[in-house]
Formats: sequence, C-alpha cells, structure tokens
Amino acid sequence: MNEVHAGVCGPHMNGYVLAKKILRVKTRLEQLTLIDGKRLTAVYFGQLYQERIARAYNKKVHPRYFEVGQLVLKCILPHQKEAKGKFAPNWQGPYLIKEVLSKGALHLTDVERKITGIIVNADTVKRYYT
Repeated sequence: MNEVHAGVCGPHMNGYVLAKKILRVKTRLEQLTLIDGKRLTAVYFGQLYQERIARAYNKKVHPRYFEVGQLVLKCILPHQKEAKGKFAPNWQGPYLIKEVLSKGALHLTDVERKITGIIVNADTVKRYYT
C-alpha cells in the first residue's frame, strides 16, 4: 500500500481508483504466488507421466546377452553394398562371437576364422540356432 501511495505504481488518484488499484496489485501478487505452486504440480505430474511411459516401454524390452563362442547372424544395413534390392537377404552369417566388448559391442569372426575384425553393435545381430 505504501508503494501505491508513494506513486510507484502510477500517479496519485482518487479514492475509488486507488482502492481498485490496491486490489488489482494484491490479486497479482496472489496470482504470482499461485503460479509457483501450479508450476511445481505441473513438473510433478510430468515426471509421473514419464515414469509411467518408461514402465510401459520397459515391459516389452527383453535384454539379450551374448557369450563368446555363440553363433549369430548380422543384419545387412541399407547403406552396405550387400543390400542390393527388395529380394536380397536381410541377414549375413553365421558369425562366431570372438569377444564381447563393453556397452553392447561384439567382435565377430567368420565360422572358418578367415575374416576377423568385424565389430558390430549387439542390436544388429540375432542368435543363430542350428
């Protein structure tokens, strides 16, 4: 109220307009304090939503573990020269896992151990059953 009387919020005015201005300023301050609470609840519900979506997604994810000596097929990616069209095969192999590297990388070798040095992501291979 002192700021309104001092003229910080505008020039000095008659009683009715001054009372109305004091109410307007007071309601703005109340709204600003309510905004923080609304913002916190929005963040809280956003986090709950993200957790719920992650739980629903992770239900369907099955981690695959590979071991040295397993046979796998390697996916032929579209940018490789082996991808020659619609009727070309989608998988190459079988390959033998020579080493399991960190963060899902695999070091593959040919079954006859002629071709070595193939390092691929574990997402691009699938288990080969004989």
